[in-house]
Amino acid sequence: MKIRSAVAVTAAFLLTACGGGGQIGDSNQGDQATNKKLVLIPGITAEPFYISMQCGFEEAAKAAGYEVDTQAPAKFDAGQQTPIVTGVLASRPAAVLIAPTDDKAMAGPMKQLKDAGIKVVEVDTKLQDTSIALSSISSDNEQGGKLAAETLNKLAGGRSGSVLVLNTKAGTSTTDARAKGFEDAIKNFPNLKYIGQQYTDNEPATAASKVTATLAANPDLIGVFATNLNTGEGAATGLRNAGKTGAVNLVGFDASPKQVEDLKAGTVQALIAQDPATIGRQGVEQAVAAIEGKETERDIETDLVAITKDDAEANSKYFYKQSC
Repeated sequence: MKIRSAVAVTAAFLLTACGGGGQIGDSNQGDQATNKKLVLIPGITAEPFYISMQCGFEEAAKAAGYEVDTQAPAKFDAGQQTPIVTGVLASRPAAVLIAPTDDKAMAGPMKQLKDAGIKVVEVDTKLQDTSIALSSISSDNEQGGKLAAETLNKLAGGRSGSVLVLNTKAGTSTTDARAKGFEDAIKNFPNLKYIGQQYTDNEPATAASKVTATLAANPDLIGVFATNLNTGEGAATGLRNAGKTGAVNLVGFDASPKQVEDLKAGTVQALIAQDPATIGRQGVEQAVAAIEGKETERDIETDLVAITKDDAEANSKYFYKQSC
């Protein structure tokens, strides 16, 4: 099942109900035991990372006896995600799992969920304000950036040249952490000259044009680190159009079907893959614990792995899905 956009959500998936206790929200909600609805609000619709997360979310919710609903904006944008949160607030679910699209702008809408007694769990991205969500589950993104720098250095094989980071949007907690981890780690490799990061607005076409412009200004470009899926796909296109595939090493973040295809074809030299299904499952575990009045874990970090063409099949469990 694909993630549904905000304009196309019409129904939840009804699953087996089980016991609980206490109350949430206002007095009209009744016992929490009767509220068996969990809602997932990813960062964007139809993206393999979030589809894989949704698969883990649905699997864990079904096992726990909860109904599920997934609503996602058409773009990774706080202006589009906010009305979804407002709509979900009106339906009063027991808990919401959300990947905030801006670490500041989404604080207000998410606080409204909390103030209504709805349990809030952050998945993938998170707010700067740590007082709203009960738990945040994500990859160790700074470590992922460090791993990307180390991988790029290995791919360079001792050669010298410039390296670029393509980030998505400023204020996105995950990708900003990846860029920081990369910037910190690349200092350990004096043969690689870091020329900074550029933002792509999460648009593949913008990423492609940024690569083209950087190649013109820096003919010694030897590597590119793309901090997310759309940026990686766009960077691959830019290098392909410039005839620099393979000559400039591209390390992408995430393992969508298209990126895995590019890895096997040699268009991308390495991928830093996350484990989104586990993020979704653990998000449900934390939400259910909160609903049942049990202890929750404030911060949980999931695995990352660097994948090259040579070990792609051995790491196939990290490849993202297009449907559940």
